[in-house]
Amino acid sequence: MALAASSAYYWISITMDNTDNTITRSVFLAFVRVHILHHAVEGPVFGLEMIEELRRHGYSIGPGTLYPILHNLEKLGCLRAKEQIVRGKRRKNYVATAKGKHTLEELRKKIREMVREVLK
Repeated sequence: MALAASSAYYWISITMDNTDNTITRSVFLAFVRVHILHHAVEGPVFGLEMIEELRRHGYSIGPGTLYPILHNLEKLGCLRAKEQIVRGKRRKNYVATAKGKHTLEELRKKIREMVREVLK
């Protein structure tokens, strides 16, 4: 899904329609983290796949933003990486750990509560 030509750019690597401030960028990056955890709970994910998935939802995020997020989630113990060779290239697949699954469940509770209040 292509982004509208009027997209405002965050620091270079993440864009979102009609937004350009630091607070909004911070919230969108938090959404990206939750989205990654959601998919990693469903099954293995890899960087390019997540970039394309996020693009479907209107985010334009580059590898320079995504990979540090994946590495940080791995460092925090929420994701586990496993390398494999695909068509002669090295790929890291990430899956949610037990901690990642628990974290996502806790986030879902908070998100539901926030949505009920903010969108009523």
